[in-house]
Amino acid sequence: MSTAAAYAVSGPDGPFEKVTIERRDLGPHDVSIDVKYAGICHSDIHTARNEWGGAKYPCVPGHEIAGIVAAVGSAVTRHGVGDRVGVGCMVDSCGRCAPCLDGNEQYCERGAVMTYNTAVDETVQAGGVTLGGYSTQIVVTENFVLAIPEGIGLDVAAPLLCAGITTYSPLRHWNAGPGKQVAIIGMGGLGHVGVRIAAALGAEVTVLSQSLRKREDGLRFGASGYYATADRQTFKDLRNRFDLIINTVSADLPLDNYLKLLKVDGTLVALGLPENPASIRPYLLASYRRSLSGSMIGGIAETQEMLNFCAKHGIGAEIELISADEIDAAYDRVVASDVQYRFVIDAGTI
Repeated sequence: MSTAAAYAVSGPDGPFEKVTIERRDLGPHDVSIDVKYAGICHSDIHTARNEWGGAKYPCVPGHEIAGIVAAVGSAVTRHGVGDRVGVGCMVDSCGRCAPCLDGNEQYCERGAVMTYNTAVDETVQAGGVTLGGYSTQIVVTENFVLAIPEGIGLDVAAPLLCAGITTYSPLRHWNAGPGKQVAIIGMGGLGHVGVRIAAALGAEVTVLSQSLRKREDGLRFGASGYYATADRQTFKDLRNRFDLIINTVSADLPLDNYLKLLKVDGTLVALGLPENPASIRPYLLASYRRSLSGSMIGGIAETQEMLNFCAKHGIGAEIELISADEIDAAYDRVVASDVQYRFVIDAGTI
């Protein structure tokens, strides 16, 4: 085992503290990565504070990881020392079930091994629970390490490992592109990246946000329309407008109002995970053959495709770079929607 510095919480109400963790020895197919940057995702907050239940402590979050390869195992062929790489939400899967064989490791029937807070064998991670990217180093099997192309900074690339693929995957799956009307609900950490990707795919993009406060940013990111959902007139003006609506927020929304914005055969895709069950009128689906669906990150091949696409189109996240001792304050600011648009930890401060 090797050791690394990390920031962890020991309980749902505790602060982040600097700790020393153990990483497994390098196996034949393993890649050791010096972490340079780690993005803060709202999922990190839900887990660290046990808001979804089932959190295991001590908890080291972080699944938006960008760094440099420090060492590789004897059988590694995909990556070499000095390569720019990233690690996203998963670090392994069974590799044998139908979803895995189809490149959809995120839907592994045996359960994908998530980057943190997943129970594993002690030989995989000391303590039997995966520990994430709020650390100076991580060891990951080569098949789950992504190449970060030149032309995109590691700091702004880090959030793409979650926010980027979470929006790219449904946009690609539902064929966002020229001639398609796409709406993005919410322009936070996910939404602002989704706007950029949808626009780069060639779709006409509209942002649906509570207020017009971020309108200038939305237009700068590539949106052609920006509407306040607090204004009832918005839902009248946009009725039957969109082929695809991507919902990036985790708030309890009146979904019936948004379903009415879909044209015939339109789809509303849920990315955010509200605390309470959603309620809809089936008539709104049947009347225009609309669909309500969901999506969760993307497979490894699709994540690499996303990184290549973002590098080609100059897409990175808008970030606020922080030091490790600012994590607690950053969490509170994320909850208060006081960030534009993603916090990224400088791992050099760990």
